[in-house]
Amino acid sequence: MISIEHEDQLTIVGIFGEFNVTDYRKFEDEVSAQLKDRGRLNLLIDLTGMLKYTLDVALEDIRFSREHAKDVGRIAIISEKDMVAWLAMLTALFIDADIKVFDGEAAARAWLADGAD
Repeated sequence: MISIEHEDQLTIVGIFGEFNVTDYRKFEDEVSAQLKDRGRLNLLIDLTGMLKYTLDVALEDIRFSREHAKDVGRIAIISEKDMVAWLAMLTALFIDADIKVFDGEAAARAWLADGAD
């Protein structure tokens, strides 16, 4: 399951349980709409509730990331899993955004605010 909220130039995403391609496409639609409405944005992605993701999500993420390589400024990911840090580094190969993994929301939001235009 996915939840998505918007705060000006920040899109906040929470993933709970299994992250599947239907959820990812909802994410794509929301981000695309925000980009059209507001231009470049930052992402706060909370993966602490994610149990697993499907392979098609990983493939869709690579495609979408390449398509919007210059549209995102910073991506803060909240997770306590080491694998997420590795995936963040992999994603960084396809986009121009700054990506950083955090253990908690407060530090992630502070980093995002520090990089606000």
